Amino acid sequence: MPIPSAPSAVPPRVLTVAGSDSGGGAGIQADLKTMLAFGTHGMSVLTAVTAQNSLGVHGAWELPAEAVRAQYRSVVDDIGVSAVKTGMLSSTPLVETVAALLADTDAPVVVDPVGVSKHGDPLLAAEALDSVRTKLLPVATVATPNLDEVAQLTGITVADEAGMRQAAAALLGYGPRWVVVKGGHLPGEPVDLLTDGTEEHWLRAPRHDNRHTHGTGCTLASAIACGLALGQDVPTAVRAAKTYVTGAIMAGFPLGSGIGPVDHAWRLRDAR
Repeated sequence: MPIPSAPSAVPPRVLTVAGSDSGGGAGIQADLKTMLAFGTHGMSVLTAVTAQNSLGVHGAWELPAEAVRAQYRSVVDDIGVSAVKTGMLSSTPLVETVAALLADTDAPVVVDPVGVSKHGDPLLAAEALDSVRTKLLPVATVATPNLDEVAQLTGITVADEAGMRQAAAALLGYGPRWVVVKGGHLPGEPVDLLTDGTEEHWLRAPRHDNRHTHGTGCTLASAIACGLALGQDVPTAVRAAKTYVTGAIMAGFPLGSGIGPVDHAWRLRDAR
């Protein structure tokens, strides 16, 4: 492939506000890989550092709110942003700091209300849940909770598709424009519900027999943010993200002795 002789047009700029996964499968590492796969320019605001591998989270250290605010302002005020994705915001001060920054930013926002890791490790303080409901969700263009996070935020334990619809209505009551209730933890064919309270889109995909699914939530939310940055409407962006994540799960590979990551580069490998 020839090297470009002149600078090309600036790609859409997508910002992740999230924690670091030292194992590279989730968090900002997964977000930036996804952003590259979608042809956007990824940028990051680090909220926490985790000691993490295929077996779980072995330690987490939150950054001060002023460090998060300084990172965000330095990026947005100079470079600008086409869409924002949020992930691990482990405490009330961080949730409220980021929510205030997002409220002052003219770009679509995808909120992944990270509560627990793939291995069941808590990543959000219980006392921060109310701030997520009252401060963060109201600024979201799209919120993408899994069923564990739905239970944390709404108290609803989802057991079927009717429960997903009930949970989505409860979540929309907190103010996001759209909600994706991710039903992959239910038995049977994986299905997600995307709704704004008026439209309903049931997104189905085959279930792949692959345990290496670390980073799916981060990856989906980042992929949606990329679609929005590229000018897609919400249903189009979510469908494209679902297709990308399904392929990444199918291609997930083993690392270490636990749960390996999804393959963010699966499209590149398929193109060889």
